Amino acid sequence: MAAISTVVARDTYAALSKRQNWAAQEPGVITVFCIVGVVGIGLICLFIYKKLVARRERRQAVV
Repeated sequence: MAAISTVVARDTYAALSKRQNWAAQEPGVITVFCIVGVVGIGLICLFIYKKLVARRERRQAVV
């Protein structure tokens, strides 16, 4: 029984060591993901900033 698990472990290690790094093969896709992420985060920050400014103006109008 121990021999079976040793063979399975060796085959699994061999399969994992042969895997290629997908990100290294496709740098353009990773660049696009990063650009889209930065633009998305920027838009979310802009939306939050506008909401905070509007809230601050409403607060000052009440006082």
